[in-house]
Amino acid sequence: MIWEFIQEQILGMKWLNNLIESGLEGIGLDISGKLESSIQFFLYDVIKITILLCVLIYLISYIQSYFPPERSKKILGKFHGIGANCMAALLGTVTPFCSCSSIPLFIGFTSAGLPLGVTFSFLISSPMVDLGSLVLLMSIFGTKVAIIYVIVGLIVAVIGGTLIEKMHMVRYVEEFILKADVVDIDSPTLSQKERLSYAKEQAASTFKKVFPYILIGVAVGAVIHNWIPEKWIETILGSHNLLGVVFAVLAGVPMYADIFGTVPVAEALLSKGAQLGTILSFMMAVTTLSLPSIIMLKKAVKPKLLGTFIAICTIGIMIVGYLFNIFQSFI
Repeated sequence: MIWEFIQEQILGMKWLNNLIESGLEGIGLDISGKLESSIQFFLYDVIKITILLCVLIYLISYIQSYFPPERSKKILGKFHGIGANCMAALLGTVTPFCSCSSIPLFIGFTSAGLPLGVTFSFLISSPMVDLGSLVLLMSIFGTKVAIIYVIVGLIVAVIGGTLIEKMHMVRYVEEFILKADVVDIDSPTLSQKERLSYAKEQAASTFKKVFPYILIGVAVGAVIHNWIPEKWIETILGSHNLLGVVFAVLAGVPMYADIFGTVPVAEALLSKGAQLGTILSFMMAVTTLSLPSIIMLKKAVKPKLLGTFIAICTIGIMIVGYLFNIFQSFI
């Protein structure tokens, strides 16, 4: 009962939805109409995600203050083999919130001489399975789905990085990265006040960058939720279409958003009958394989390595999607 209250009233903020519904009815709007229902969906999701965004980024940034790049590099340097890939994937959960923010760290780690497979495990994990995604997914899909999503995301990151390492593809990293001069300077120890100030600044900065995508994502979700016929979604992304996962991944690649921008779209798709695995594949594709991040990564690696990265991530995401669809009834 306590956990149900946390999931519905704290994470899901059902009280907020009821409050907005009462407010709209109070000014004479009939929320059973499509336009009014869209307004309710938009207000509820924007406010809910904004609150969760600010709280989560503040907390995660505080944790991140203990893992500056220099310290992260030293931690990863102590591990070898698949253990290093696992640590890199786990480290990705407490670092940047989108793939474009992860790439500079990836370049720094690679320049510092860390194994290429290890840095790619970090690059895959960082945008896909940050701690924020765990809490946000819990608010919509429930605890079990959220935890499984994070676990399979980490598995994809570890396997992807391991495969790239086994293929000996370091020669396909651009020369300016491999030959970069690395100054190994320990980060100064921050006081408690400085950590809290850092967390506050990161929360404000990230909010400014992410908020436009939240608005776009919620607007798209509101249109899907109230204006697109359920049969259309079921036909394209439902259980009767075996290519639904493929379509979801292809639709996600051109977009640029993080987990906060994709959640309202996923929420709307779920309510319209899309399969769980198909929705999660879409979210993974948006956060990991967005076109802007691919363009940025192209500056750091040669086409063969870039193509290998895209292929590994795409195949891994599709496998995850199909597995979730197959076992959806058991989750």
